[in-house]
Amino acid sequence: MQNAYAQDLKHKEDELAIQYLPAVKAMAFRLKERLPSSIDFSDLAAIGTEELIKLARRYDDSLNDNFWGYAKKRVYGAMLDYLRSLDVLSRSNRKLVKAIDHATEEYRLTHDEEPTDVELAAILDEDVEKVHEARVASDIYTVMPLHDQLQVGDEGAALAQIEKEELIDVIKNVLSNYKEREQMIIQLYYFEELTLKEISEILDITESRISQIHKSVLQKIKESIGA
Repeated sequence: MQNAYAQDLKHKEDELAIQYLPAVKAMAFRLKERLPSSIDFSDLAAIGTEELIKLARRYDDSLNDNFWGYAKKRVYGAMLDYLRSLDVLSRSNRKLVKAIDHATEEYRLTHDEEPTDVELAAILDEDVEKVHEARVASDIYTVMPLHDQLQVGDEGAALAQIEKEELIDVIKNVLSNYKEREQMIIQLYYFEELTLKEISEILDITESRISQIHKSVLQKIKESIGA
């Protein structure tokens, strides 16, 4: 009797997970749209599905009457944890990403466009493949929460001493010094989770310029916390 009850319960839990599989796939698809081609959609969907099943099997509807409300953030968090596990930004990569960002800014001032991997490799006297890998790693990290991104470049010690509320105040203060359109870019990217292409179409500015503003805001936040 007890075994039959356990089987019935497990069946209901799996039915609950199956019900929300389309939502997980949609979430994985949206995240994939913001990532380089080297990241596989099926990997993201599999990670999300695995987390969904775990959550369904320990879900207590007496404590929370909205399963997807309970599961959504956790499923998305599992996908981000997977991206973190790839360790795309090693210490050497972080230094190269910083050098690439600086060289890209310098190049854009005189050419009004971003340099290619080959051009950057020549400027930095680096291997083209290394430059490409570093740029891909940087692109992957741009989907992470701001707190993650602010730690790129060995600023972890400064961030560790800042409370979440204080960091939010710093971000608000930094954004207040930017024009409304630039504030809108951060809003659309981090809170509406739109792609650079979608933001470009809405605001009628280039993806390259959006990326530049995004990096500028991050740098200002780092400077504001003494990193």
